[in-house]
Amino acid sequence: MAWFSPARRLTAAMPLLCLLLTPATGSAATDSPAPFVPQFDKDDRLTFPADYRDWVYVTTGIDMAYGPAMRMGHSMFDNVFVNREAYLAFKQTGTWPEKTTFVLEVRGAADKGSINKSGHFQTPEVMGLEVHVKDTARFHDDGWGFYSFDAGEAAPPPAEQLPVEQSCYSCHRDHGAVDTTFVQFYPTLRPIAEAKKTLSAAYLAEKP
Repeated sequence: MAWFSPARRLTAAMPLLCLLLTPATGSAATDSPAPFVPQFDKDDRLTFPADYRDWVYVTTGIDMAYGPAMRMGHSMFDNVFVNREAYLAFKQTGTWPEKTTFVLEVRGAADKGSINKSGHFQTPEVMGLEVHVKDTARFHDDGWGFYSFDAGEAAPPPAEQLPVEQSCYSCHRDHGAVDTTFVQFYPTLRPIAEAKKTLSAAYLAEKP
């Protein structure tokens, strides 16, 4: 067996050290997705964030209605997702940063299928898609814009902002727990807002 002198051992080890210390550019271990930024086309229409199901899941509601109860004859699930950067910022501050984007995904509720004997489960078909974006430079009323997309499309085309006269704006503004959003219905985020004291005065006034 050949023994290296200390100097030769150090020299022999240098290539290995270089491999260990050099950033692995392009490798799966170091690559991370670019931060999400909502995209708008030349006509100021919002591009649908197709990868929203890779975001942070916030909550699910079933048959929720903020106005008079509607008799639809069937149940619906509302699934809410938010981009990861906004979620992490909320955990730190208790409020939403610029470019926060929510997706509301509506699915039908079924009760008969496989081994299910009671209760409801979600169906594969997406029946509604709505997006809520924070951009105070773009939306001058309260800093947020609403968009509705065609859920029947595999790749929904860009959508125009819903008119600010629609009730979704005033409802969120008057009743949203944090920054016009319904954090009161997000079970893992409401305690953060309570601890950070970022709950809105409007919500606290009507809180049971």
